[in-house]
Amino acid sequence: MESEKEFLSNYNIKDYERPSLTTDVAAFMISTEDKTSDRKDPDNKLRLLLIKRGGHPYKGCWALPGGFLQSNETVEECALREIQEETNVMPTALLPVGTFSKPGRDPRGWIISNAYVSIITEESVKQVAMDDADDAQWFIVSFEQSDDGLYHLTLEYDDVSLKAVLSEEKTSYRRTEFRIIESGGLAFDHASIIAMALTVLRHEAKKFDAIFDFLPEKFTLTALQRVQETIMNVTVLPGNFRRMIGSYVEETDEYVKGERHRPAKLYTRKK
Repeated sequence: MESEKEFLSNYNIKDYERPSLTTDVAAFMISTEDKTSDRKDPDNKLRLLLIKRGGHPYKGCWALPGGFLQSNETVEECALREIQEETNVMPTALLPVGTFSKPGRDPRGWIISNAYVSIITEESVKQVAMDDADDAQWFIVSFEQSDDGLYHLTLEYDDVSLKAVLSEEKTSYRRTEFRIIESGGLAFDHASIIAMALTVLRHEAKKFDAIFDFLPEKFTLTALQRVQETIMNVTVLPGNFRRMIGSYVEETDEYVKGERHRPAKLYTRKK
């Protein structure tokens, strides 16, 4: 029987067909109204970064930022590199979404994508388009289930409106997947990846894990509540939210500066 050393010396990896690996990143931020607005309760908007593809396939279509894995990096490092190239900032969080390997998902060949959620604070956003992208924009996100059980994903920026329709399915391994019925002008299977990314983000927000990553180190409880409400698309009574969040935050001795009325106290996440 040959030894492991002998086996490896005779083994040629090129004898076997191999897939290419990529990462796709669903980068989210929450934008607020203009600071000069006189509204007491400005609207928050959940936004997703999309790039307009500059080359084939799907030239001219909108897609998630992403790219091919290089031999000297992990998939997490690849995801961070790609999103840093798009935004010029380091995200505050990187959460795994899943592996997308359905045959035929990419017309270029056997390409498997590892998808991630990236969270970026509004203050740090700085758009920097990649060389292979014609444009990069932050789209307002809406993701709702209709009475017929279908999911409707709407992404809007200025006069651009992308509307995808998906159905939720359970695989034999109890994994939730979203099957694309209408892609809405999104490239590849990115409508499905975005739907999964939003599901992951809402799950984390429900546990209060992800909401802190959208805000600076010090924040008001009102700002924190608006983040969760924006992600979950729900409204919570302030008293109920403060009771739920109490064990996750701690007070500082600082207040919001420049407020016209009674200044709000600042909090930090409890260590």
